[in-house]
Amino acid sequence: MSATDVLRRYYDAFNAGDTDGMLECLSDDVAHHVNEGNIRVGKEKFAEFNAHMTRCYKENLTDIVLFEAEGGTRAAAEFTVNGTYLQTDEGLPEAKGQTYRLPAGTFFSLEGDKITRVVTYYNLSDWIRQVQ
Repeated sequence: MSATDVLRRYYDAFNAGDTDGMLECLSDDVAHHVNEGNIRVGKEKFAEFNAHMTRCYKENLTDIVLFEAEGGTRAAAEFTVNGTYLQTDEGLPEAKGQTYRLPAGTFFSLEGDKITRVVTYYNLSDWIRQVQ
């Protein structure tokens, strides 16, 4: 399975709200680098983060473009996040059902058909401007 095949499965699961499907794409010791946050290691920490995100945000990704480096051990994705802010997240503006749309990207490392590193970036200032 190619890196882009793995990423397609990962993003299909994301858009379906299928955390278990996302976890199936990850190695047990996945390193999850969160935008403006700490590195979380392991599927359990990833699942906890995803549960938090699901409580606070409803997101769908569109315009997904996948890139794969030669050898298949590194890949990237660029996409548009279309979301609704459902519940106030600590340290952020109050949630009132605001919608937002912003560009984002993720870098991946892979071993075999498992993702070992997820690094996501987006412009937090732009997001805050949209929800205030």
